[in-house]
Amino acid sequence: MADRDGLEKMVSGWSPGEVRTTDIIDPWRVAAFSALLDLPGTAAAEGEPLPPLWHWFSFLDCPRQSELGEDGHPAHGHFMPPVPDRRRMVAGGRLTVHRSPWVGAEVTRRSRLHDVRVKRGRSGEMVFVTVRHTLHRGDELLVTEEHDVVYRSQPAGAPRAAAAAPGSDAAPDEEPRPDWNLALTPDAATLFRFSALTYNTHRIHYDVPYVTQVEGYPGLVVHGPLLALLALELPRRFAPSRPVETFTYRLQRPAFAGAEIAVRGWSDAGGREALLAVGEAGKAASVRAGVRFGRV
Repeated sequence: MADRDGLEKMVSGWSPGEVRTTDIIDPWRVAAFSALLDLPGTAAAEGEPLPPLWHWFSFLDCPRQSELGEDGHPAHGHFMPPVPDRRRMVAGGRLTVHRSPWVGAEVTRRSRLHDVRVKRGRSGEMVFVTVRHTLHRGDELLVTEEHDVVYRSQPAGAPRAAAAAPGSDAAPDEEPRPDWNLALTPDAATLFRFSALTYNTHRIHYDVPYVTQVEGYPGLVVHGPLLALLALELPRRFAPSRPVETFTYRLQRPAFAGAEIAVRGWSDAGGREALLAVGEAGKAASVRAGVRFGRV
């Protein structure tokens, strides 16, 4: 495992250029994720505003099979830092909706490296990479998003400290009664469908022998992006008249297939903001998030 000085030397001067991708906000993808959530219909029909973060089902990378690493994740990528034996984990992000894209629209995403930092965590030195995406329709800015990813230099098979992090099985702190509640118990089929919908080939989401024997987790890991999307289901379902203007989220610990996922939300008295938490029922949250609503 590389030390701090070594990692800082590796990423010093690393400056990948901007990437532009154009895609259609496909109605089928909206219908597919709606079906995964067992919604009675689709969350949005063609010509209607796309729910926040559902653009994650567009602009997908499609690496060649020969370009996948031992963990199933692409071995190389435009915004992956020059670090050997990379182990990747989504850390969180921030979203600002200037104007919602609508289903069926042609949208261009511009992506660029925003920040690179080396930090020390429980498991050693890590590289935090922030990529900023902006979505545009013509000259109009629709969405600004910052996506934080953590990379560690750690060979496959080395124990993953996060799998047994202190307090990961502790009950959550005493919370006020939630204003909004939602529950979902994702199984292997749920994770498989989400992996297919996002073209995510990481083996921690579908390969039980790999995730338990190599990564050291007790079972299949629920996708961090799925947990973030579940958090946003609360305002979408329980405050549909309040448009989400900003959303921030931080992934704190993994959640595993087969466990009930409790999604909880607390709206402030003025109705302008809400706090959200997602995680295994009876345990500390896997995701903490917050939304701010725009004025209607």
